[in-house]
Amino acid sequence: MANYDAKNIRNVLILGHQSAGKTTLAEALALASGLIPSKGEVEKKNTISDYLPEEQKRGGSIQTAIIPLIYKGHKINLIDVPGNDDFISEYIGALGAVKGAILIIDASVGVQVGTIKHWNQLRKRGIPAFIYLNKMDKDNVKFDEVLDEIRTKLGKQAIPFTYPLGHNDGFDGFANCVALKAFIFDGVKCNEAPIYDDKKDKVFELYNAIAEEVAKTDDALLEKFFAGEQFTQDEVRESLRKGVLAGELAPVLVGSATKNIGCLTMLDMFIDYLPSPCDLKPYEAKDENGKEVLRATDDNEPFSGYVFKTVCDPYSGIINLVKINSGVIRTGDEVFVNGGTQRISMLYAMCGKKLDSINEAHAGDIVAITRLEGVASGMTLSSPKSKIFYKGAHYPTSVIFKAIILANKNDESKIGPALQKIQLEDPAVEVKRNNETKQLLLGGVSDSHINFILGKLKDVYKIDVTTQPMKIVYRESIKKTAEGDGRYVKQSGGSGFYGVVKMRFEPAEESIFAEEVFGGAVPKNYFPAVEKGFFEALQSGPLAGFPVIGVKGVLVDGKYHPVDSNEQAFKMAGILAFKDAYPRCNPIILEPIMNIHVIVPVEYTGDVMSDLNTRRARIQNMEEKDGLQDIEALIPEAEIIDYASILKSLTQASGYFNREFASYEEVPEYLKDKVIKENRITE
Repeated sequence: MANYDAKNIRNVLILGHQSAGKTTLAEALALASGLIPSKGEVEKKNTISDYLPEEQKRGGSIQTAIIPLIYKGHKINLIDVPGNDDFISEYIGALGAVKGAILIIDASVGVQVGTIKHWNQLRKRGIPAFIYLNKMDKDNVKFDEVLDEIRTKLGKQAIPFTYPLGHNDGFDGFANCVALKAFIFDGVKCNEAPIYDDKKDKVFELYNAIAEEVAKTDDALLEKFFAGEQFTQDEVRESLRKGVLAGELAPVLVGSATKNIGCLTMLDMFIDYLPSPCDLKPYEAKDENGKEVLRATDDNEPFSGYVFKTVCDPYSGIINLVKINSGVIRTGDEVFVNGGTQRISMLYAMCGKKLDSINEAHAGDIVAITRLEGVASGMTLSSPKSKIFYKGAHYPTSVIFKAIILANKNDESKIGPALQKIQLEDPAVEVKRNNETKQLLLGGVSDSHINFILGKLKDVYKIDVTTQPMKIVYRESIKKTAEGDGRYVKQSGGSGFYGVVKMRFEPAEESIFAEEVFGGAVPKNYFPAVEKGFFEALQSGPLAGFPVIGVKGVLVDGKYHPVDSNEQAFKMAGILAFKDAYPRCNPIILEPIMNIHVIVPVEYTGDVMSDLNTRRARIQNMEEKDGLQDIEALIPEAEIIDYASILKSLTQASGYFNREFASYEEVPEYLKDKVIKENRITE
């Protein structure tokens, strides 16, 4: 595959709600550009982007796919990502590799929750985007109604660059409102034709609206507009391009991906109105010393790239998809990544599952690299002579956890590597082993996300597992100071055991050991043994078996025997002293408190707040931006085990949340006995 200058590259993300037709559009564009001789179909399981067995089984995308198109001397890298929220990390990662997008809406159903989520992400990152109304050939599609909905829910900057044509409410083509040309579908392809007489007024009305937008970009053009002079096509194109790149315009296109209507016009508009990698500001990064540096998308800059997706292929191994932000990369080059230098042994252009070996790739392009050790999504590759680091994507945290249990003990050696590969591909997956509860926990963004992972373990890695609810990791502590005696004396002929201690236990910020022994009641060489016994006793509290935190243990007195005393005796004495004093220290149960950020559309704020109040949440902050409410709260982990599904129900799937551990706090007295009964740890 030939190399292209950055000015002739377009990296375009295909986004849309589930079943909007993303994969079908990618196929139609591939056909229109000449990449493929015939179009694949989702139902026939032969599309370029949905090549995984799991995708073909589900009939939908679950993984990012790259489809490079060559069209009119330009390279257009289409990046097809899943529309299902279970795979949110896919499009979050891909957002770091693009500066242009097309948001697909099924015209027969209109703006969906997923549409709004994707649009908000694009606006947040300042990514220029087209809006494509797909499936215009469906019955009873009302373009003007859908356009009004788009402008209401996505913004007034949406402006039709194309307009549907047809008679008797049918759809057989469209008018290009910028070029004032019509294209009519003859059952096989679209051909240029005159604009229908009954549509001319509307098309010219839209052209005038576009002309007004053009006039706003330049004083000279404004004078020309008021003088009634016609703009040249170059003036229109350049002015509209500025508006799109600035996010002031969101072109609306119409068509049918199934019938290939509108695809060539879309490719032309990608070139005319979406930015090339070198159109925008240089990338911000930091050098080894933390100093901010800039990298322009230019071949003459030092090489740097960003890993936006990692794929685990059964044949090719680990594949890292890299957006080249600056410079040139060649096979055999050394790159700095993950704290060390590695050699690029294999370099590829990727199209779906196909890897084509290449020798070099240039600034602005996307490349696949294999055989890199320890490299994952979010990492930076750079020249060893000019080491830099780009800020990684912020992936959502796992918000729901389930304990997984192997159905076959022989799979114990397989489960670890399998989960590692799954985490490499999906940064939103979390795996952790809790030694206290003896559970292997699998975390995801939803129940269905976890179920998908379980299915992948079975189908891809041949590992059967069952699940159990996650156990909350509680702690014990004390609220009062008390003393306890520990006496460990045993005599059975010969050398025995003799260790006697008196200790004081008091609340503290963290668990520590100290001594206040006078007169040699306990020799100094036994202090470490008493300390060891104290900390061993903290591992399992007498109240419920949870680890004990926040206790200061002070050795104040004791006795020893010149023959029978030893380290084991004093260690056991320390344990016994703790158990003796513990009931008098007013022991309490502590529960993990999580800091959560709940992001919901403003209209759902009241319902969400009411629900949080029933879950013992303490609101810390509320901030509204772009129609979304960010609610920050502290909440017991026990109260959010099922919160992902509850929030989905409360907000019609439009809300989401992130979580992280904050601290441990005392369980309310009215819940204490219940927690102990349900969670008592026994050996």
